Amino acid sequence: MSTTPTPLAAGRTARPGAPVTALRNLTGGALRDPRGLRVLVTGASGTFGRALCARLSAQGAHVIGLDLAPRDDDPVEVLACDITDDDGVPAAVATALEKLGGLDLLVNNAGIGGPAPAERAPGAEVRRQLDINLLGTWRVTAACVDALVASRGRVVMLSSRMAVMQLPLAAAYGASKRALVAYADALRLELGTHVGVTCVYPSAVRSPIHDSTAAAGLSLEGMSSYETLDGVVDTVLRAALSPRARRDMPTTRRGAVEFFLARHLPRLTDRVIARTLATRARGGAFQGAELAAGVVARHKAAP
Repeated sequence: MSTTPTPLAAGRTARPGAPVTALRNLTGGALRDPRGLRVLVTGASGTFGRALCARLSAQGAHVIGLDLAPRDDDPVEVLACDITDDDGVPAAVATALEKLGGLDLLVNNAGIGGPAPAERAPGAEVRRQLDINLLGTWRVTAACVDALVASRGRVVMLSSRMAVMQLPLAAAYGASKRALVAYADALRLELGTHVGVTCVYPSAVRSPIHDSTAAAGLSLEGMSSYETLDGVVDTVLRAALSPRARRDMPTTRRGAVEFFLARHLPRLTDRVIARTLATRARGGAFQGAELAAGVVARHKAAP
């Protein structure tokens, strides 16, 4: 049987000879056969990236990763690439596409978090998160556009629940992920005749992305419900392999409810988050955290 990759763009039919064996997702829907798909994953040596690469490769896809610091035990070949480098990104992507022989699926997974209160002037930490989470994704995607159009492929963006429901003390991360969704929307309008674009919205998964926030005394334990890594990977695979590209995909039922409420009843979600923040601030959750000093002082002074 031919292993020519099946196009993944919304509403596109398979090329003659392409594999169309149906897989079953968690809800019983048919997925495209990933065998032979040419896949590029950013942030491939991190928690999400390694899991995604391992799953896709195990299912028969030809996967190459990009990462700032590839590891010796990565499950697939990972090329060193700083996605904040305007010149380095096109060169690394060109090498990856040459090795793959084209591109059917781009998974923009690379991202970082960190403390960034909205009341503070933006500094190096804010610029770093915006440059990686938003502009890094933009650079990589732009370098892949021609190959994706040629294959009528698909782009999956790893966004965040915080793109629609902001949490306090992490303004840069939420802003970068909301801007990422705006970029995805623009990309969909421009390329949608040939390329599917899907945003996936995880909530919180225990991973090193939270380490810098916790180290600054700004842990949001109690404000987020953690979900499993496997659940996020399952959703990304459904986004990548569904017959038609879906626009937005939360990763859990709770996430879907939060997504709906944040979109349609934002004042309600604002009140819930504000009350939770007040309870934590008054209860000493941010004791000694310099970046949260303003929040703590205001809530202690409030009647």
